[in-house]
Amino acid sequence: MITVHTVAELRAAVLHARRAGKRIGLVPTMGNLHAGHAALVERIAEHADFVVASIFVNPLQFGPREDLATYPRTLPADQEKLLAAGCDLLFAPSVEQMYPNGADGQTRVSVPEVSEGLCGASRPGHFEGVATVVNKLFNMVQPDVAVFGQKDFQQLAVIRKMVADLNLPIEIIGAPTVRASDGLALSSRNGYLDERQRATAPALYRSMTRLADGLRAGNTDRAALLEQARTEQEASGLRVDYLEIREAAHLRAARPEDRKLVILAAAYLGSTRLIDNLTVELPPTG
Repeated sequence: MITVHTVAELRAAVLHARRAGKRIGLVPTMGNLHAGHAALVERIAEHADFVVASIFVNPLQFGPREDLATYPRTLPADQEKLLAAGCDLLFAPSVEQMYPNGADGQTRVSVPEVSEGLCGASRPGHFEGVATVVNKLFNMVQPDVAVFGQKDFQQLAVIRKMVADLNLPIEIIGAPTVRASDGLALSSRNGYLDERQRATAPALYRSMTRLADGLRAGNTDRAALLEQARTEQEASGLRVDYLEIREAAHLRAARPEDRKLVILAAAYLGSTRLIDNLTVELPPTG
């Protein structure tokens, strides 16, 4: 695996691979990698001949009171994980390389509708930062295909809409959420949890699973199902940020006639924010 730190090196390496007739795949990350990231690399390798991963802690997607300064930077360990997963090229730029004219003056990409509410409400400007850095990476790498985890369901919807709206010739693949044996969705921020919090954290997934079971069983009182799930989360020690049922394709408010739904949740344990989601497909009406 090659590691490069500049856009010029990145483009030269990708051009060499493309001239060799290889299909280019991209896995954008912020580093501090875990088994979920390895699964993304393995997934993209099924669709590409040359796998590029990026590691960049993007300041544009962090709010003023979030963990930009303390977000773990673990490049040597990340390199080992990417190599083992089958990555061909790692792009690990500095902030100055990504934003040579400064982050404040950077042109931004805004994706309306799907970025509103949910994490978009809790983290103002977050998805603008995500869309901007992903668009820059797309322009730098010019991949044929890119993969993103479904754990960040709203982020995946934002990226898919951006690609469609801007006519970018890139196939976007959503990879299933990778979970620990107790159901907790793998996340780099899980490392912030102490032992007691880590034992509590799977309560988020359990409450969502029961909510999904209620929907599949034909319970149409969605408000009651949501209230029950919120009560369960709070009783376990979670502080609910949001818990919603939305239509899965476009993240608009779910209607009774919608059959493909997604449950989206975010909750705090201490200062650590957990997010998760579950898709639910209901049988046809009539």
